[in-house]
Amino acid sequence: MKNSIIFLFSAILFSNLMNAQLKPVKYSEGSQQLNGLFIKSAKKSTNNPGILLLPAWLGIDNASKGIAEELSKLGYHVFIADIYGEGNYPKNTGEAGKQAGFYKTNYEAYQKRIDAALKELVKSGANADNIVAIGYCFGGTGVLEAARGHLNVKGIASFHGGLGKDANRKTEPISAKVLICHGADDPFVPKEEIVSFQQEMRDAKADWEMIYYANAVHSFTNPEAGNDNSKGAAYNAVAAKRSFDHLQLFLNEVLKK
Repeated sequence: MKNSIIFLFSAILFSNLMNAQLKPVKYSEGSQQLNGLFIKSAKKSTNNPGILLLPAWLGIDNASKGIAEELSKLGYHVFIADIYGEGNYPKNTGEAGKQAGFYKTNYEAYQKRIDAALKELVKSGANADNIVAIGYCFGGTGVLEAARGHLNVKGIASFHGGLGKDANRKTEPISAKVLICHGADDPFVPKEEIVSFQQEMRDAKADWEMIYYANAVHSFTNPEAGNDNSKGAAYNAVAAKRSFDHLQLFLNEVLKK
């Protein structure tokens, strides 16, 4: 009997560990093959809240994987999107800049890639009407496009992301709640862009908030970004923790668990 109980406990533990792992998901948008990652919520819920995670400009990285795993433990199904697709993954920051630049300019193509990932999150078990999109750097720009494009998300959270849009684009109402987590010393987002973004949010009658983190520059949530603020991008452990805490407050407000 004792051995049977130990075996049963081991089987349950193994099953829980397997369910908590990031699993590769092949999907497509148009003719482009894409490779995302999905991790199931570690907690059962009838509401099946989901989070779509858009990574930084180098694509799916250790930082995005770590965040997905943490969010899974908190009770969310998480899907990490692949924006570039097979044959287009950048090998360095130069290539990443070109790839990201294409989607920033061709925002409708970016929105389609995001929507394709959103559909995969739903296929994987998330409630289609109970999802928040979060993004980092290039992905932070992407979640704003999800809001601007009226994709089916309850809210979006952008971390050290680009905020601007072409001045010739029409500003439309935004229904998704918006959280912006921004490094107070980020040199890559001009003050003019911040002012324009905030005016856009007012004109769009959005429910938005923007939080600044002291002594933080670009990429402040990424432990692999180094610690030299003079380079313009660096990890800041205090800002990273505070922004994750703010994300949890936002998720608790916006999603049903």
